Amino acid sequence: MRAPGNEHLSKAEWRTRVLRARASLSRSEHAEEAAALAASAVPVATPTVCAYLPFGTEPGTVSLLDALVKAGSRVLLPVVPDVPGPLDWAVYTGAGELVPGRLRGVREPAGPRLGVEAVTTAELTLVPALGVDRRGTRLGRGAGYYDRSLVFADPRSLLLAVVRASELVEQLPGQPHDVPMNGALTPAGVIRLPRCEAPDSVARDPDL
Repeated sequence: MRAPGNEHLSKAEWRTRVLRARASLSRSEHAEEAAALAASAVPVATPTVCAYLPFGTEPGTVSLLDALVKAGSRVLLPVVPDVPGPLDWAVYTGAGELVPGRLRGVREPAGPRLGVEAVTTAELTLVPALGVDRRGTRLGRGAGYYDRSLVFADPRSLLLAVVRASELVEQLPGQPHDVPMNGALTPAGVIRLPRCEAPDSVARDPDL
């Protein structure tokens, strides 16, 4: 991921590379990383966390959510709207209470919807990503749900892209509307990004 010339790849080329690498991971390796990722999340758990349920080859499993709940967090999960726009949110109450969502393979809480502004209540937001760079630029899947949603996040909250350590790279292509991340949550731990480090109150750098 750090080879010379990678900074010139397009978003589509980056996505292809990352998805191919993720698909090459064995089930045992994925399970091992998922357990490490859940352990990495516990030290940064806050009273309210906006998270998501990893699926497919994404790093992590439902164990990440359960670890946060066990640590005392109220965990909110995204609910994909019927039309493109900001994500709605609902409280995670256990894997047994999840139902199929609008997108294939994605499960969502069956409980009441809290509205798009529920993300403002979170001191920590875990964001799915295919990669993140040293400037905090996040590479998503291209649907734009999180770019539309994170504008509602409290400026003092901590935004962490959830990636494998190898998916933290020097530079990714970005756009002006991209909401920068404060760091990355990886199986090896939380990696804070330069100029994005939050103090003990988990506040974001207001210059970002």
